[in-house]
Amino acid sequence: MSQTEINSVLTHLKKNDKVVSSLIAKFGKCNLQPHSQYFNSLLRAIIGQQLSVKAASSIYNRFINHFNHKPSPEDIIISNDELLRGFGLSNAKVKYVKDLSRKVIDKEIRIRNFSKKSDDEIIGDLTRVKGIGVWTAQMFLMFTLGRMNVLPVTDLGIRKAIMLNYGLRKLPDEKKIKKLARENNWHPYCSIVSLYLWKSLDSKFETIIE
Repeated sequence: MSQTEINSVLTHLKKNDKVVSSLIAKFGKCNLQPHSQYFNSLLRAIIGQQLSVKAASSIYNRFINHFNHKPSPEDIIISNDELLRGFGLSNAKVKYVKDLSRKVIDKEIRIRNFSKKSDDEIIGDLTRVKGIGVWTAQMFLMFTLGRMNVLPVTDLGIRKAIMLNYGLRKLPDEKKIKKLARENNWHPYCSIVSLYLWKSLDSKFETIIE
C-alpha cells in the first residue's frame, strides 16, 4: 500500500476501535507488501508447519538452495523422496510438496490466476492440497498476496491477543471474534488489525513497521 492508503486505513481503524487505536499509537504503521513468488511461499508454508521459526528456516534454506532458489513443480515431482527427506522434510511433508506440485502441473490449481480470484476462491483451491488447511491459506492471502480483509479466527495468537487487549475472561471463539470485528468496524481491514493483535503479544513479530 502507498503511504496515502496506509494513512486512510489507520484513520478508519483509529476512528472505530479504541483498543486498535492504542496499538497503532504504540507500534506505529503496519503494512502488508505482496510479492509474486506464490509457489515458493506455499512450499515454505508447508515445510514450516509445526516447527520453530529457526528450524523451519534452516530446512527451507537447504531445500531452496538445492533448486537454486527457483524450484519448479516439475523439479520437485522428479526429486527422489530420500533427497527431499535429506533436507529435513518429514515423510508427510514430502507427500505434501509433491501433491502441491502435481496439482499445479495438472492445472488443478492455477496459482498465476490468484490475483484475479476472491479470498474464498483461493482458500477453496489451496485446501485441496494435502497439508494445506484454512489457516495456512489465510497466511498466504495475507503475507504473499497482501489481502487486506483476512481474519484468522482460529489462530491462537489472535484469540489470546483479543482476550488480553479487550479484557475478556477466556479465549474468544469464532463467533465472538466475528462479532467484535463487526462492532468495531474492522472490515475491510481485518488483516491490518490482525497484525496489530499479533504485535501486541510479541514486539519482535515480523511485520513491516515504519
